[in-house]
Amino acid sequence: MPTGAGVSPTGPSAGSIDLNADLGEGVGDDAAMIPLVSSANVACGFHAGTPTILRRTCEEAVAAGVRIGAQVSYPDRDGFGRRFMDVDPDDLIADVLFQIGALTSIARSVGGSVDYVKPHGALYNAIVRHEGQARAVVTAVADAGLPLLILPGSAAQRLAADAGVPVLTEAFADRAYTAEGTLVPRSAAGSVLTDSAAITARVLDLVRYGELTTVDGGRIAVHADSICLHGDTPGAVEHARAVRAALLEAGVTVHAR
Repeated sequence: MPTGAGVSPTGPSAGSIDLNADLGEGVGDDAAMIPLVSSANVACGFHAGTPTILRRTCEEAVAAGVRIGAQVSYPDRDGFGRRFMDVDPDDLIADVLFQIGALTSIARSVGGSVDYVKPHGALYNAIVRHEGQARAVVTAVADAGLPLLILPGSAAQRLAADAGVPVLTEAFADRAYTAEGTLVPRSAAGSVLTDSAAITARVLDLVRYGELTTVDGGRIAVHADSICLHGDTPGAVEHARAVRAALLEAGVTVHAR
């Protein structure tokens, strides 16, 4: 069962948590989502988004005091970055660096900065176990001098620790988990949670106990510095509002770590 390294900020003593969302993809209501989260994973054009959308998203994040991260992916606009690609490691390093550099320039143009990197979709899932691609992503992130936001217990987390790359671990509010602590593939029924009450209960479980319920009804421990709410999940804004309200009612503040 994957777990994060060190002491988790989630659990009975948690007083704050970072909420992140995938934005800048040209889907969903980014303007409504941004004030509800503390970190924005902004697409970099490889799987979604246009330069104009990315600039507007960064501008809105800066205005709201929301941290910006580069949401890097495979060059897969047709598949929204959700199809595995057997990319040569040198090409993957260059692809990731290219995306970080592009978003950094856009963020700077509106008075912001890129403060971390989060892989998207199939790349995110691949570097849980794919050593070659995980090493390539870690190499690129190390070259960029940024922290990496990733699933706890992944190959990428282990390689990042070896390389001295700061790691932020995350859990997903609106995705189903297997008993092994990995995400249920989107092709499977029930892989995405779409009920605000269920999503809010998941987040409160994570914050209060550092645990969540898996697709088979079991419980697993999850260490998370940040909790992700996908901007393209049906009802995303309503889910985010419900989650934020429940956290504040529970005495948990929302801010970037």
